[in-house]
Amino acid sequence: MMRSAQQMQQISEDTLVLILAGGRGSRLHEFTDKRAKPAVYFGGSWRIIDFPLSNCINSNLLKIGVITQYAAHSLLRHLQRGWSFLPYERNQFIDMLPARQQLDDQTWYRGTADAVYQNASVMQDHYRSKYVVILAGDHIYKMNYMQMLLDHIDNDARCTVACIEVPRDEAHQLGVMAVDENYRITDFLEKPEDPPAMPGRDDVSLASMGIYVFDADHLNNLLRDNLKDGSTQHDFGKDIIPQALAAGGLFAHPFTRSCVHESDEPIYWRDVGTLDSYWQANMDLIHEEPQLDLFDTQWPIRSILSQNTPTRYFFNEKSNAKINSSMIAGGNIIHDATIFHSVLFNDITVGEHSYIEESVILPNIRIGKNCVLKRCIIDRDCVIPDGMEIGVDIETDRARFRVSSTGKIVLVTEPMLRKLS
Repeated sequence: MMRSAQQMQQISEDTLVLILAGGRGSRLHEFTDKRAKPAVYFGGSWRIIDFPLSNCINSNLLKIGVITQYAAHSLLRHLQRGWSFLPYERNQFIDMLPARQQLDDQTWYRGTADAVYQNASVMQDHYRSKYVVILAGDHIYKMNYMQMLLDHIDNDARCTVACIEVPRDEAHQLGVMAVDENYRITDFLEKPEDPPAMPGRDDVSLASMGIYVFDADHLNNLLRDNLKDGSTQHDFGKDIIPQALAAGGLFAHPFTRSCVHESDEPIYWRDVGTLDSYWQANMDLIHEEPQLDLFDTQWPIRSILSQNTPTRYFFNEKSNAKINSSMIAGGNIIHDATIFHSVLFNDITVGEHSYIEESVILPNIRIGKNCVLKRCIIDRDCVIPDGMEIGVDIETDRARFRVSSTGKIVLVTEPMLRKLS
C-alpha cells in the first residue's frame, strides 16, 4: 500500500520504540563485569547499542526509550554523551529508563516483559503511542523497522514478530514460528525437537529475533494478564508471545523484507553473546567487502564522535613490520609493529617488534615491546608488559586469563593482569 509523506510521518509520531538494554551478557564472562552487554565496545568506534539506535534514527522512529538495569553507568554515560541530540520540543527523544523498583522497594525487573510493564505508566502518561516496537539492545544488524511496522499495519495485526530464516536442522536451539502462506503465526515452539518448516521450504525454519511490534493497547492488556499469572517468567518469548498467539492477530515478519543490505549480498544479523561470536563479528568487518558495511553513508551507524588525533606510525627503514587487513581508530601510536586482521580502538600504544594477529584491542591499551597477541580480546585499560605472549600456548593462557568455550579466543582484562604482577 502506497502512503503519502504525511501518512508516513503520522505513523512515525504514533510509534514508541523501547530498547531492552538491561542484560548482563553472562556468557561474555569478565568482559561484562563492569558494563551491560549493550554497552560493549564493537568494531573500533562503536558500542553494540549504537546499532538498534541507529536503525531507529534511519527508520525515522524518533521516540525511543532505553530500558536499563545491570551495570548501567557505562551505558548511560554513552547515551548522554552520544545520543542526546534529538529535539524534545518536537516530541523526539531518547529517554533513559533505569530500573526503579516501580512495583515496590524490592522488585527489580524480573524479565523482559516485566521491564516493559514497570514502565507502563510512563508509556501511558507521557508517550501515548498507538504502536510499540520492542527491540533487544545487544545484536549487530541493520534493519528498517518502518518496513516491519508498515507490514504490521497492512496485516491488521495486533502483534508482529521479526523472524530470521535458519537451517531447519539448527532451529531446535531457538524459538520457532509455524506460519501459514500469509505469515500468520499458527504455532510458537520454544526449542522444538522437530522444528516446523516454512511453507514451501522444507529445509528452512523461521526463528524469532526478539524484535516485536504491538498495538499499544493490546500490549498493555497482555502485560496485565501476564502479571496475574503466578507461574510466569515475565519474558516476551516464553510468556507474552504465547499469550499473543492465543489472543489472535499474531504475524511473522521475515527479516529479508527489512534487512538493509545490497541485493546480491546475504543478510547479516549476529547475536554477539559469547566470546567466540563477539570476536567473529569483529573479524567479519575487516574483509575487503564485508557483509556488514559500516562505511555505508545511506544507512549510517552513529556513535560518539571522538576528538582523537590521527594515528601515528613509526617504522624503521630496515624493518619487516607491516599492517594489513585491519581497522585502526585514531589517537594511537604504533612503533615498528606488525598488525594483521585486527580491530584496534583508540588511545592504544604498540611497542617495537610486537605482533598482533586476529585480535580485538579496546581503548586505552599499552602494549609493550616484543609482545605476541593472537586471537585475543584485550579489554580497555590493560597494560601488556614487554615480551608477553597471549594466544600462543592455550594452557598457559587458561592459567592466567579467560579462554573461550571453543578454546580459540583469549579474553584479557585489567584485573587479570593485575593478579600476575
